[in-house]
Amino acid sequence: MASSALFTPLTLRSLTLPHRGWVSPMCQYSCPPETGEGVPNDWHLMHLGSFAAGGAALILTEASAVSPEGRISPLDAGLYNDQQASAWARITDFVHRHSAAGARIGIQLGHAGRKASTYAPFSESKGTVPPAEGGWETIGPGSQAFDGYRAPRAMHEDEIRKVIQDFRSAAVRAVDAGFDTVEIHAAHGYLLHQFQSPLINNRTDIWGGSEENRNRLTLAVIDAVRGAIPDGMPLLLRISASDWADGGVDIDASVRLSKAAAERGVDLVDVSSGGAVPHQNIPVGLGYQTAFSEKIRREAGVATGTVGLVTSATQAEHSLATGQADAVFIARAALRDPHWWLRAAFSLGHDLEWAPQYRRAIPRHVF
Repeated sequence: MASSALFTPLTLRSLTLPHRGWVSPMCQYSCPPETGEGVPNDWHLMHLGSFAAGGAALILTEASAVSPEGRISPLDAGLYNDQQASAWARITDFVHRHSAAGARIGIQLGHAGRKASTYAPFSESKGTVPPAEGGWETIGPGSQAFDGYRAPRAMHEDEIRKVIQDFRSAAVRAVDAGFDTVEIHAAHGYLLHQFQSPLINNRTDIWGGSEENRNRLTLAVIDAVRGAIPDGMPLLLRISASDWADGGVDIDASVRLSKAAAERGVDLVDVSSGGAVPHQNIPVGLGYQTAFSEKIRREAGVATGTVGLVTSATQAEHSLATGQADAVFIARAALRDPHWWLRAAFSLGHDLEWAPQYRRAIPRHVF
């Protein structure tokens, strides 16, 4: 067996993951209202279960809303009622029972803010879903609209406090549903990121203005979630390290946020970027976000995960072996090949466990 950085175990608090190749959250827009608002179903069981069979070490769910108005679309999953929690428990049990490699599963909790109530990306319609079609009034730090969306209503103090409580309540349900970890979604232009970004947040109260104030909501949510989950359960935070726009969040601000998050009990920062504003200028390319992950890891003193156009085993191996991250999140490559981790292990000379039903397919020469 060859030595591999990718296939080295990683321990976060009481959770030991068999290797460092993880599944990134990917919205599926597949919770039709007729089967229960925000309730995951057989599609999610198949989608997430396939990664367990494919050798992933940690599988993160799609962004799951902490309240009805926090959903990105009317077809999004949630974790704000008992019906949703029961449906998620079925999926966590399935993953735990059917992963030969010992996969664990975490839930990403989020609130879409001004980018809520939108049509699914594969819908013929675009923009904000009107109330007549199941949409709702959106909220945000101010009344500035995202490009092509209906303008949100600026949140009152009590609504901000409610969001914090909603994250806490969802975290309690996540524990009860059998999840192994929780990730807070504070990236991609959704509510927590909206408060962080000076390009969006123009409030003049304690929730806006200075960087400290703009980060206040994200840190309050971290405190609420950390206090709601067991001490031994790791807490992850996804951030957008850069707005890729002048005057927006930059990597230095993200280092400071990550350091403050770690001091409050975040165990790993999942480093992405962009999504706050439509006029971003992103130099997309293979591994284009790994430098952000490396800088946060080094300067904030917290474990990081990198994501974004990581497609090959050798690329993932390089990112980890050179200290750019502690874990690699796989997204589109996993959709193309739900057995990506079995293939990666073979190419790196690592003996990753296969499900007994699949062992007849273990490659001997070329895979």
